[in-house]
Amino acid sequence: MPRKPVSAHPEVDTSRRQLVALAGASTAAAVLPGAAMAAGRPTLKIGFISPLTGPLGGFGECDPFVLDLVRRKTAGGVSIGGTTYAVELLGRDTQSDPSRASQLAKDLINNHKIDLMLTTSTPEVVNPVADACEASGMPCLSTVDPWESWYFGRGAKPGEPSPFKWTYHFSFGTEQFARMYLATWALLPTNKKVGVLYPNDADGNALRTHLVPELKKGGYTIVDPGAYQDGTTDFSSQISRFKAAGVQIITGAPIPPDFITFLRQAAQQGLVHRLKIVMPAKFGLFPSDIAALGELGYRISSGAYWSPAFPYVSPVVGLGGRKLADAYEKASGKQWTQQLGASLALIDAGFAALKASGAPKDKAKVAAAMKVLDTVTTVGRINFPKGPVPNVATAPIIGSQWVKSRPGSRFPLSFPTVEHADDPRVAIQSRLLPYA
Repeated sequence: MPRKPVSAHPEVDTSRRQLVALAGASTAAAVLPGAAMAAGRPTLKIGFISPLTGPLGGFGECDPFVLDLVRRKTAGGVSIGGTTYAVELLGRDTQSDPSRASQLAKDLINNHKIDLMLTTSTPEVVNPVADACEASGMPCLSTVDPWESWYFGRGAKPGEPSPFKWTYHFSFGTEQFARMYLATWALLPTNKKVGVLYPNDADGNALRTHLVPELKKGGYTIVDPGAYQDGTTDFSSQISRFKAAGVQIITGAPIPPDFITFLRQAAQQGLVHRLKIVMPAKFGLFPSDIAALGELGYRISSGAYWSPAFPYVSPVVGLGGRKLADAYEKASGKQWTQQLGASLALIDAGFAALKASGAPKDKAKVAAAMKVLDTVTTVGRINFPKGPVPNVATAPIIGSQWVKSRPGSRFPLSFPTVEHADDPRVAIQSRLLPYA
């Protein structure tokens, strides 16, 4: 099918169309960013690129709500360096297409003349947007893309100076994944044999290279059938390898449709009843993933890069934890997802950088502010000076598990935390249950 052209208008800014449904807005000022502003005020234009549709659409499901929440909270403008600025948030949907992500970034930079780019959710979105910004001298802040996938996947080399001047990123990485996996897996007795599903993409290659050695150091035997292509429809060879090796733990970084295919075939071929822990990295992040598997979805474990158990409050909108989740569920009628806090944290950090710059329309000063940014967001503290490499700050990820909700609950699934090695301030809410 021919690719749809990138519109000069925010046709994918679903948040505007959904504003009445999501936030109950009743005035034009709530709908149009800056509509309540006094005439003549300077405007800060902020691009926000994420996947609302396509295979990665679960990541962007709550982004319209987040953008509208921020629009309403900043309707009176923001004061920076003695000047009050109107704020215009321009949301865009990549449709899970990396090429489209790059197109959208260039359109926002060249045609809409944005002052800052924000982007989130997987290397397929974040990396091409960051590359477009780096080439154009546009300050860009991103999240929810393992930092090794972002840093090394875009051409940086270990031990060498950073090649990036304009792009900055905060997210979990190998160290955070390893800490979470090892803490979670230690909660159940297993034979420590782990089957991994790493596709031939940025996430799969980065985790195979950087995470597997850490898991081996933790005493686990890794059974790796090799890289496969996204969109694979037959996982029989991988399943046979896992059965022959006697694996009791499954992990990896498959895109959601691929993991659904894998697990259904694993059930048909007699693997799932042997498994103690099923904990993929890219699947199981959202209720829709688990619901798509039916009974096979219960007791799948996953990492939570935000949940209502996180104690932090957004400095931009004044909500966090359970209050943020409740606000989303009331407005949308849908269950909270962890991207809710992550997308808000991206905006928290972006606003912090703009304010710290003292001159938010000076791109060099905004980039310089990101380089030394140390701020608390909805997901916790983001500290670039203490990052593992230049241009990068880390964020926590917490082991959690999908279980059936208690009778009478509003939603059929719950996602309690089961460990908190990466941030002890996050509450542990339940014990880990064996998958089979």
